Amino acid sequence: MRRVLCLILVAVLSLTTACQNKRDNYTVIISLDGSRWDYADYFDMPLFDSLATVGVKARMEPSFPSSTFPNHYTMATGLVPDHNGLVNNSFWNPETNHGYAIKDAEARFDPRYYLGEPIWVTAQNQGVKCGVVYWVGSDIPIQGTYPTYYRHWDEVPHWSFEERCDEIVRLLSLPKKDRPRLVMGYFDEPDHQGHVHGPMSVECKEMAEMMDSLMHSLYLRLKALPIGDKINFILAGDHGMTDISPERFIGWYDVIPEEWIERIVGNLPTSIWVKEGYVDSLYNRLSQVEHLNVWKHGEVPEYLHYGTSNRLGDLIVSPDLGWQFNFSPSKSRGTHGYDCKETDMMVAFRAVGPDFKVGYEAPFTPGEQSSFRNIDLYPLLCELLGIKPAPVDGTLDRIQNILR
Repeated sequence: MRRVLCLILVAVLSLTTACQNKRDNYTVIISLDGSRWDYADYFDMPLFDSLATVGVKARMEPSFPSSTFPNHYTMATGLVPDHNGLVNNSFWNPETNHGYAIKDAEARFDPRYYLGEPIWVTAQNQGVKCGVVYWVGSDIPIQGTYPTYYRHWDEVPHWSFEERCDEIVRLLSLPKKDRPRLVMGYFDEPDHQGHVHGPMSVECKEMAEMMDSLMHSLYLRLKALPIGDKINFILAGDHGMTDISPERFIGWYDVIPEEWIERIVGNLPTSIWVKEGYVDSLYNRLSQVEHLNVWKHGEVPEYLHYGTSNRLGDLIVSPDLGWQFNFSPSKSRGTHGYDCKETDMMVAFRAVGPDFKVGYEAPFTPGEQSSFRNIDLYPLLCELLGIKPAPVDGTLDRIQNILR
């Protein structure tokens, strides 16, 4: 009996020590905007390659729509865009009778647009300090709270990529009582080059390789800190990128009678508010247009987890991969926002540190239920920080296998 009690005591002490060690660890998560899952296969990106060897490699599925603001806020809250409020980069909100757009400061800084509980709010409510550099929502008083340390996006000049790295290192060099245990950083490349020149362009290749080099420098600087062996380092992103061209374009008013509609907002997908009596007529007409997918409000396929928010119109239209549905063709060579299960929309994920497995590639099953989805990052961060998550759409169970 005494032997059994001793064994139980040893097990409890080991578990306690493990929990204490976890509470001593730090987490840095970096988002590289538009970091498509396969760039490292085509470009020279030695950090991404090496992290796959010494840490975890995964192909991560974004949420629909596969666009910047919805997915950054999804990663922060664990809620799909249909539930987190940011249903697209631009949308109409009937509650405020006002549109939301990235460049509309009045709307963007209005906390009523941001639902759910970002990880920095969850953490700080439980006594964990957070430092955030430019992550979507971090400069908004969501639930009346900002991160412990943050940078307002509208402060000019914008920090350069190098300055953002300097700030991340500075935050983790603070005295322990002031030091954040979670640091989040946003970098708006290689997205821009992927848009302007296309995902497989020379310009996008050079930018992706430059970001890899910059992240390598940041990683080495973090490892050199006194707490370097206690830092979990995660590289992720919001969406992928695919080629587009003016030849694959469908104009709004080439297929929609203007007199049938109240409002058209956004693209990839497009929300349409229809005048009374015309919903079925317009639905039937758009259903006949090749390369367009159209759904009535509340009837979007379940796997997209979209289409129930009151911030979406009577009809939701999403074109096939590589096609545009808009007022006029884009001059860009690449874009995103398409069905989140499309391969080109997938995101590169790497993670290394004391809480992650070594040399582990997360399994990926193409189809309607991906085994690695970005809604699971919020519960993952909560696990790494040792805090209790808020109710969310994501689950740690789906990606528990990447942890030691």
